[in-house]
Amino acid sequence: MTDSVSLSIVEALADAEGVEAGDLGYTLEAHIDTDALAQLASHGSASWTLSFEVPDHEVTVESDGRILVDGQERSTWTRSHTSVINS
Repeated sequence: MTDSVSLSIVEALADAEGVEAGDLGYTLEAHIDTDALAQLASHGSASWTLSFEVPDHEVTVESDGRILVDGQERSTWTRSHTSVINS
């Protein structure tokens, strides 16, 4: 899991839980196929939304780069940049 969108999701989940990414207690790969996620994210001009669940949270990833955890924007991603939104 080295692609930008997967890393951004993990960081957004860690931010939502107030922990470091390594302290989440689960891996993203246990809940979603991260290779398929990376392929979806590589479709630059397509518009899409992907939602899935991890323990205690619903995650939504949008083609415009927004990552929402439980409906609150927590991070954004692009192919080369990640921004965590601290709330």
